[in-house]
Amino acid sequence: MTATQTAAEKTSQPPISHQIVIVGGGAAGITVAAQLLKQMRSLDILIIEPSDQHYYQPGWTLVGGGCIPFEATVQPQQTLIPPEVTWLQDTVVQFEPDQNRLHTQHGTPVIYDYLVICPGIQINWDQIKGLPEALGNGGVCSNYAVGGAAYTWETIQKFPGGNAIFTYPATPIKCAGAPQKIMYLAEEAFSRRGIRQNSQISYCTATGKIFGVDVYVPALMDVVKRKGINLKTQHNLTEIHPDEKVAIFAVSNGTETETISLPYDMIHVAPPMSAPDVIRHSPLAVEGPGGWVDVDQYTTQHHRYPNIFSLGDASSLPTSKTAAAIRREAPVLVQNLLSHMNQAPLTGQYNGYSCCPLITGYDKTILAEFDYEAQPYPSFPLDSTQERSSMWFLKRHVLPWVYWNRMLKGEEHEGDIIRRVLPDRMFDRS
Repeated sequence: MTATQTAAEKTSQPPISHQIVIVGGGAAGITVAAQLLKQMRSLDILIIEPSDQHYYQPGWTLVGGGCIPFEATVQPQQTLIPPEVTWLQDTVVQFEPDQNRLHTQHGTPVIYDYLVICPGIQINWDQIKGLPEALGNGGVCSNYAVGGAAYTWETIQKFPGGNAIFTYPATPIKCAGAPQKIMYLAEEAFSRRGIRQNSQISYCTATGKIFGVDVYVPALMDVVKRKGINLKTQHNLTEIHPDEKVAIFAVSNGTETETISLPYDMIHVAPPMSAPDVIRHSPLAVEGPGGWVDVDQYTTQHHRYPNIFSLGDASSLPTSKTAAAIRREAPVLVQNLLSHMNQAPLTGQYNGYSCCPLITGYDKTILAEFDYEAQPYPSFPLDSTQERSSMWFLKRHVLPWVYWNRMLKGEEHEGDIIRRVLPDRMFDRS
């Protein structure tokens, strides 16, 4: 008997029923709820979300780089969930899609007509031996921990020189560019403090290249070369020994894997991630690693349960797991969910658009935008492979405002508002 089965079988609350149930009150869940209500105010919507705080996670690189305080990335959940939506502050522990029912940790059975699944991603800290105990001390930091970016900045400020390691795991992660963004900011911070010449910076990635979308690789390799960063591919972090300040990596050469140890004075860890266990162990999951919600990559509808849709980090949509992707996924899901409710064909098509503002310094960013074909899909009339100060301004000042004031309110497409906020002259800047 599993823990989730035990929790479900110990049901102590009467069942509740709602027309549309959204699992997850993050960027995806609130955006979908707000956009649904824009289309039809009479909808009966329930959001199930355990946290009373909502985090603007794309801002955590800026926190880790000392640009903004952590508090600037947090708002109370209650102020963001649309007032017409019912909020159940709880966690889902079991899905029963054949019965159109799920169960919560507090013992509440929830019955639905339609289900939207977007609980976010699960961070598996314990898959790196020694990391849970070491994190937040002795130069072991991670912007992926809630509040952890503040310690990252503290570590960068106090770094005396020596070996600084930045890692990328062997699993999909949210915001795949984040592990190198903080590295570029750290390198520049070291230079400003006059310790760069005494510092060795290594990017240890379990993958075979610096970034997954090939068109942006040459520009990023130029950045790595300019900054004197040691790129180590096929290096997967498996253990941390905080007492000795040693990191253990499994290094693959294609046919064999060897174990090596690297000393560190600071190490920023991007941990392994997966879909939440409650999804991985449910009938909703796609077969294979990760356990993501098994949905059509164009319509966001579940392959086996037509009244279920999914988007965001927990979905099987084969694109980067970013808030920018959710901005394009949400309107498609909303259109198709309403069509399904009206027994009409699903005509909304998501093309895989995602965006990763690759911060390369305190005034430069490569705005990497791409689709399912891994081709550039730029929002502006510029070469998107180039570093630009205008894109830094966009990342630092515009996108956070758009997130809080437009996206979560279900308002117009972000490109329209961004073009009005950014003056045309900014597109001429380097």
